[in-house]
Formats: sequence, C-alpha cells, structure tokens
Amino acid sequence: MQAVISLLTAHKSWLVLTGAGVSADSGVPTYRDSEGRWQRKQPVTHQEFMAEQSSRQRFWLRNMVGWRFMVDAEPNPAHDALAHLQQLGAVSCLVTQNVDGLHQRAGSQGVIDLHGRIDTASCMGCGLQYSRAALQKWLQEQNPKYAQMAGAIAPDGDADIDDLDYSSMQVPECQGCGGILKPDAVFYGASVPKERILKAEQALHSAAGLLVVGSSLTTYSGYRFCLWAKKQGKPILIFNDGKTRADEMATVKKTGDCATLLQCWLDGLKDTG
Repeated sequence: MQAVISLLTAHKSWLVLTGAGVSADSGVPTYRDSEGRWQRKQPVTHQEFMAEQSSRQRFWLRNMVGWRFMVDAEPNPAHDALAHLQQLGAVSCLVTQNVDGLHQRAGSQGVIDLHGRIDTASCMGCGLQYSRAALQKWLQEQNPKYAQMAGAIAPDGDADIDDLDYSSMQVPECQGCGGILKPDAVFYGASVPKERILKAEQALHSAAGLLVVGSSLTTYSGYRFCLWAKKQGKPILIFNDGKTRADEMATVKKTGDCATLLQCWLDGLKDTG
C-alpha cells in the first residue's frame, strides 16, 4: 500500500473516474456484484421509455418510490476524501459514472457527470428542464393510490416493484409543449453525449494519470478511459472491491474499501505536505 501512496503523491493532477462502489456506503445499490455480474432486473431502456406509454408508467411508478430514498442519501467518507484531494490539487478532474450528485454535495467542483443526473428532468421535445423534486410532488398528488407504496431500493433512484398493475399511473408531461419528460440521466441503450466524452478525454490529456475508484468498468463508457490512458502512456491505478474489465492493463490494482484507500492517499499527502 505504501508503494501505491508513493506513486499517487509523486504526481499531481490525477483524473479520477468513479463508479457505483463509491456511493455504495451511502446506501445506493449497485447494478453488479464484486465479480462484475449483473444482479438486478434490466431497467427500462431509452428506446422503451420513448416508444411506450406503459414503459413510462412503469418507470415513473418505480422512480416515484425510489426518489424518496435518493433525497435522503448523504455523501460518505469516500466522497469527502475526493473533495479534499481536489482542494489539495491532487485531483485535477473528477469524472463520475454515478447520477446521484453526491460528489457535488460533498464539495467537489467541476465534476463531469458522464451519465448525467437524476435530480433534473427535461422535455424530449422542446428541452425545457424541470426539477425532479417538483415532479415528485406532482407525481404523488396525481397518483394517491400509488404514492404510499414501498419497494426495495434499486440503483439510480429506481425501486423494485414487481407484479403490479400500473396501467392507471399518471406520468408527467411538459407544461410547455406536452412532450415526454425524461430524467437527465443516460438510460441503458442510449449514448453518452459526444461533447461530454470530448471534455473528459481532454481532461485526461492534462492529467498525470488515471485513478479508477469503485467501478467494474464493464460498460465501455468507463473502460474507454483506461484505453485512453494506455494509449497516452500514463499510469492506471484501480481501487475496486472486485474484478474489473481493465485489471490486466492496470499499473496497480488494489482491492478493499474505497474510503479507506482514499483516506490513505489523503493522509500521505498531509505527511509530505
């Protein structure tokens, strides 16, 4: 571990890519287990959401229940450590695959939300943006029989509610044009916006190396960072409690609790400070 900390402290300006493992201690569930295997039912895809009213009803019912939990989720020590590391100049850019906004609430600045956010929603027709909190009030008022339901919390503000008739579920529409409202997160089946990818790639060019924290890198949107770093000849460090898709190309791979590993880095900086 000391060799890892020495490598981290020897260079300033690391790009840090975070995944679901960072928010796990905040109680936000992950899609995959420590072996990278899918452990949940497939969520509604972008194509289903846009094409089918019934898919939107299913999504908004589950999301209405799950949102109550996401509002209460708080940043954990891993989020706090990364915010402090950025303040000290050790982290030049923070890119997250999470959509919960917990990095920003912990104090991190200029975060690139690779997969978007779930605290806002936009009209897919005219682009008008809405607060997700305001939509929650509307959803509960319009759906009193569903409003008090409970379900097992799932990732990204979802909830596991199965075998339920949701045909009478009222879904929000744009007040301006009547268009479809969708949370500002990249759904499965959709692509990360190109300008967001370009911004992240440029940030890696300016960084000393890449540190991946709490991600299995199973999806290409995260794995591509390791391909970029390898092409640029930069060190790749991985902190993850389980296997990742990029283990073989990592300069160093450490398993264990994310917050503990990050705190060791922070302590190492203070010792050399």
